[in-house]
Amino acid sequence: MMADRTPPEKIYYKIKDVAEMLDVQPSTLRFWEKEFPECAPRRSDKNIRYYTAANIERLKMIRYLVRDEGLRIEAARERLRLDSDNISRRIDVIEKLEKVKNELEEMLSALVKRH
Repeated sequence: MMADRTPPEKIYYKIKDVAEMLDVQPSTLRFWEKEFPECAPRRSDKNIRYYTAANIERLKMIRYLVRDEGLRIEAARERLRLDSDNISRRIDVIEKLEKVKNELEEMLSALVKRH
């Protein structure tokens, strides 16, 4: 399942922040960067990675395919090439459903506390 960790509105995000948003280790992001060059972040003069919102969206798709769907890297690369729009829509639906689920759980918890 995707974590509901919507990024705050910034132009650039550091690897630690992106790893936290996606619930993966920074080393995983570095690995995916090598395997999926299209999601490689911009780098500063000091070689610090700076991810854009577009990088993060692509990484969300990769995470979904690899972690949630269980695809190997090559299969994930192919699915992204052929069907990235559908994958993006699917992730949006999952994130919305998880948000609704969390809200319902909060309401249920509040009701239980009242009784």
